[in-house]
Amino acid sequence: MAESILKGKHILVVDDEEDVIETIKDILDMARIDTATDYEGASRKLRDGRYDLAILDIMGVNGIKLLDEAVEKGIPAVMLTAHAITPDVLIQSIRKGAISFLPKETLAELDRLLESLLESFQGGTPPWKLLFEKLGGYFDERFGPQWKEKDREFWSEFSRTYNIGKGVQARLAHDPALAGKGI
Repeated sequence: MAESILKGKHILVVDDEEDVIETIKDILDMARIDTATDYEGASRKLRDGRYDLAILDIMGVNGIKLLDEAVEKGIPAVMLTAHAITPDVLIQSIRKGAISFLPKETLAELDRLLESLLESFQGGTPPWKLLFEKLGGYFDERFGPQWKEKDREFWSEFSRTYNIGKGVQARLAHDPALAGKGI
């Protein structure tokens, strides 16, 4: 079996529920984990630390604001939530630059999902495409089969742009006019 891409990665896990943090630490025991249970502590760690990945709860820790801070520092961020699973929060996470949005119901497979997402992200393949291939059925069941219709223009544009190749992504990432736009 190949070694996990997560082995030795420095990951910040932010959640206001200690039991969730402990579960994530157990699942990701191959990585170096820092934790925070509130916005202030997480913000300080993002500002002062160097992380390969941030896993951010949305509710209770101001995860969307933390997402802005992680993206600003170039840290790939995955949103993890139980209560803020709505199409609007999903779209907001995409626009702000998260590489994924995982429901807490997927914690049992967190290591496998993160391995796939990080391999995709580091290889220049769109992690969002991978997420929707793996969890599209979950979102359809949770939000209803026509959930993308309300924001059809966004999802149409998203479907085109998440397929941009690695070379174009690299050039766009260094374009100051596009910085912070989640492109």
